[in-house]
Amino acid sequence: MKFPSPQELQKMLEQAQKMQEQLRDAIRQIRVEASSGGGAVTVTMSGTKEILALKIDPNAVEGDIELLQDLIIAAVNECGRKVDEAVQQQALKNLNLPGLF
Repeated sequence: MKFPSPQELQKMLEQAQKMQEQLRDAIRQIRVEASSGGGAVTVTMSGTKEILALKIDPNAVEGDIELLQDLIIAAVNECGRKVDEAVQQQALKNLNLPGLF
């Protein structure tokens, strides 16, 4: 078995670093949205799981505050799951394996 030369290893490392940076850029651009309570609460989140927007229907504020809190938590958690799925899909896409996409 022939091992790669130091130059080949360096080239492979540079290629891996480039791919990693491309993935980071793609993840930063991901935007997902989730809602709960039939749209009473809507959250928009980035691929880095930063909450970008939180919309609360004014009618939801008039009711039970504990219910509103639960709706916010549910929407944020769902957004987090969607980000995880989107990041996983992006990572697989960046691998550029034939037949997957």
